[in-house]
Amino acid sequence: MEATAEIMLAQEQGVIMRQVGKEKKLEGALGGELEGTLVLTNRRLIFVCTDERKDDLKSRGSIAGTMRLVYSDVEDLTSIPSTNGNIFIPLSSITLVKGHPGRVERPSLEVKWQEAKEEGRVFVERLSGRSRRRNLNDWATVIERLKTGNQKITQLPQTPSVDTLDGKIVHVMADMQRKGVFEIEQEVETQFKAKLDPDDVQSACQRLADGGLLEKFQDKSGDMYYQKRSPLGDDAL
Repeated sequence: MEATAEIMLAQEQGVIMRQVGKEKKLEGALGGELEGTLVLTNRRLIFVCTDERKDDLKSRGSIAGTMRLVYSDVEDLTSIPSTNGNIFIPLSSITLVKGHPGRVERPSLEVKWQEAKEEGRVFVERLSGRSRRRNLNDWATVIERLKTGNQKITQLPQTPSVDTLDGKIVHVMADMQRKGVFEIEQEVETQFKAKLDPDDVQSACQRLADGGLLEKFQDKSGDMYYQKRSPLGDDAL
């Protein structure tokens, strides 16, 4: 029987990774912390901190009015190098997974797993807000269900060819982040060296939403945003 392919289920950018236990420090990490992107697949939990990008986001809690977000843009699981601080945790090796909703600190996910010895990390989210569907602590329940085989995974429609505009858009949306039409247009133009009409991009995004590959969101100002649909369906993180 053919093995089930590994598929991306969720991503969280700007995650702080800490060693379990205050006395322990991460090698090469200032203050015992690393910042990157946390990825969940149907087989593994992956922390990626290579090819880092930095964005300055508006933040009410910052004196300067901005927050520096450090993350890795993960569009393809095969592109993640197995070096430079990246961590790959097979779900089958996890001995403890616990979500902390965060009251004094931000929501976090604590994970312990057994390899040659027991390892442990705490992953802390930095991007919080009322518009979020779920927080990082909610990953614990999904991971437990994936381990027991009780998590339902939805089969998504076939991805269009990357030779088409629709396929190019799906490719840049593979990081599962919420983006506006202008940002999508910029990313496609940069990656594929193309010049696009914004109306064509808007129409393509609408087609992909109608076809079940993208989800559509509208903010209070009326601006439209899109996000790649998760195979987790109603349990999307």
